[in-house]
Amino acid sequence: MSATRALRQLTAVSSRVVAKPASRSLPLRMSMTAWRYPRLSCATTRAFSLSSARFSEGSTDVLLSQKLAEELKYEKEAADESEPEFLKTFKQQGIWKIEDIEGNDEVTLTRKFGNESIRVMFSIADIQNAEEPEFGQEEESDSEETENVRSYPIRVSFSITKEHAQGSINVDTMCQDGAFIVDNISYYPDAQLGSELTAEADWKRRGLYIGPQFETLDVSVQEEFEKFLQERGINEHLALFIPDYSELKEQKEYVRWLENVKKFVDCLSPVALTST
Repeated sequence: MSATRALRQLTAVSSRVVAKPASRSLPLRMSMTAWRYPRLSCATTRAFSLSSARFSEGSTDVLLSQKLAEELKYEKEAADESEPEFLKTFKQQGIWKIEDIEGNDEVTLTRKFGNESIRVMFSIADIQNAEEPEFGQEEESDSEETENVRSYPIRVSFSITKEHAQGSINVDTMCQDGAFIVDNISYYPDAQLGSELTAEADWKRRGLYIGPQFETLDVSVQEEFEKFLQERGINEHLALFIPDYSELKEQKEYVRWLENVKKFVDCLSPVALTST
């Protein structure tokens, strides 16, 4: 998630802990909606005058729709529609191809290296599931908070296959602070099994030996493996790109989620349609 949204959520959580339930105040941008968004305020007034039947069957639909609209408007105003510089630079290098399907939480990067096909897979779910700072830790400086938000560890998997060769090598890593920390390196005699993302393939892989823990290998072997990966573009530049892109995609998916949920809540029921 974006640093701004994460800090807003942290502030909201702190307010809920300190304030009494009966007098809990809303975040500043919520309570100041009327003067910040005059058009939205007018729409809110009109919405209250309508019957709840206009919004499906629930009596809370109007309020939920309002809050979703406020959040959506805030996120769109805070967003920069232009392509980020880090993404422009990454594309201009022409090394990796980005495969990003709208609505999916997984992203794939692919490239060719000689007779090898290399695929990188990571998920924005790791950002969503990252632990938030405990209450009381927000006394750190703003710069430190922002840095912590952007240092979420992200699990990244690499699959390497060769033309006219059986098998594949899979590398499981953790990406954080501009580096890949290798967990283990697996070899699968069936290249398709090692690269497929289906549930059936995942089930089959669970019963196979995934290789030793990387840190238990001889130091010289570890060093040569690291050189092996570096030569294929699995380096610091890629480790810096993945968290930035994950954050960018998560923010886009969040805005899309707000839009879709609001459309669903606002959808008129057949009864409401006939009555109007």
